Amino acid sequence: MKTPLKVTGIDHVVLHVKDLARSKKFYVDFLGMSVEHERSWQLFLKCGDQGVALFEADDGDEIHGGSEMNHMALRLKSGEYEKVKAVLEEQGIEVNGRRGDPRCIYFSDPDGHRLQLLTPGEE
Repeated sequence: MKTPLKVTGIDHVVLHVKDLARSKKFYVDFLGMSVEHERSWQLFLKCGDQGVALFEADDGDEIHGGSEMNHMALRLKSGEYEKVKAVLEEQGIEVNGRRGDPRCIYFSDPDGHRLQLLTPGEE
């Protein structure tokens, strides 16, 4: 099928956050993403070939974590399910799974955005 445009990948996904410094610590120091560039109110991260952008909301603006998207799935370079789950729980992060699939690790970032971790070999 011939199409007028050809999308080759996702450049970045934007998440609104309340506290950019807190979110930077979570995504960079805990999840291991790298900083591509940043300003006082926004942070662009690299996660493999894809990007995640964190935009700090203005004072008084609400964050709708968990309602703007279902979840963002992140593929881990290494790690076994039980060990990855334990690392999250040791940080006080509530972890849950998906009915019928005991290998899915779901949790939320500090602003309530749902994340999923996929260990190597999982699809």
